[in-house]
Amino acid sequence: MELPLTALVEMNPNKSTEEMNLIQDIDTPAVVVDLKIVKENINAYQKYCNDIGIKLRPHIKTHKIPALAKLQIKAGATGITTQKISEAEAIISEGGVDDILITYNIIGEKKLNALLNLAKKVKVSVVADSSFCVQGLSKTFKRAQEPLSVLVECDTGANRCGVTSPNLASELAELINRSPGLIFGGLMTYPPSSQSQKINNFLTDAKKLIEAKNITVNTVSVGGSPDMWKVQDIPVATEYRIGTYIFNDRSLVEKEICSEDRVALTVLATVVSTPTKNRAIIDAGSKVLTTDLFGMKGHGRIVNFPDLRIVQLTEEHGTIISDYSTNLEIGQKIQIIPNHACVVTNMLDEVTVITEERNLGNMQVIGRGKVW
Repeated sequence: MELPLTALVEMNPNKSTEEMNLIQDIDTPAVVVDLKIVKENINAYQKYCNDIGIKLRPHIKTHKIPALAKLQIKAGATGITTQKISEAEAIISEGGVDDILITYNIIGEKKLNALLNLAKKVKVSVVADSSFCVQGLSKTFKRAQEPLSVLVECDTGANRCGVTSPNLASELAELINRSPGLIFGGLMTYPPSSQSQKINNFLTDAKKLIEAKNITVNTVSVGGSPDMWKVQDIPVATEYRIGTYIFNDRSLVEKEICSEDRVALTVLATVVSTPTKNRAIIDAGSKVLTTDLFGMKGHGRIVNFPDLRIVQLTEEHGTIISDYSTNLEIGQKIQIIPNHACVVTNMLDEVTVITEERNLGNMQVIGRGKVW
């Protein structure tokens, strides 16, 4: 059964009657995006980057929606970041985006040919952290009309991809610089959090070694959401890549990087069972909320119910418990701030949007499932 509107407003005092009416009209489980907050988040972070004099290149893996990428470009972003070729192809399908950095080692003939075709449509840059990757890029692009810009990916402490020393970065930059079909584009890193001095030292040393070989370092690209308000602490950087800021999520709220009212994306779920007074079951399981924990307890924060915990997910169900009583009723709709927004948008074909005029609409998540 649907709860009376008055009951929902009472349980959700931060929500207006108008907005609760909107929520009642949404079938669940659903991913709901507030476009007013989205635009405020975009503009606030673009202003921050403008004020400190750094270019912003948003990572669209968070939203995977061309219309939102165009909002970011319109606000002042220099271009976008994608992780995969197919993701880039999806985002440019509606026009309005013409500068893409793919921050992934592209390996294999089919992918390289797809990259070549993409480069005929828009300006593309990629990264590499090995001679194997560089050789494949060169073999493909030596027949292209325009050279491909390749950045050296550096491991500055996150222990993922990347060369592990400034000397290795310099050697790989030199290889790129002399490889047919390629031009050296600069340095790129996915950095560890809260280690600004270490990151800056690595990239500064690498830049000096490369410039000593008379090779220009045009771009030093860094990124990451946890240190999004501390970019000025890495002065060697020329651009910042960030994805989650457009929506924000529980991981950023918990780290006090943003406040809860800056979260633009929530999962809307319905209570489908209340087996005991301290246990309730919702219709959002791992297919919607995902299992990412990021070191936190529980699978999301329930808006206006801070004492309730989502302790277990199966594919179609989420289990909520309370030490006393959940005070939830069958048919009640609740909003959940997910732990990790980026993977949630990859779970559904579309998101429901609340427009700035407080109407309901939807956006197709065109870039979902693009893992190739």
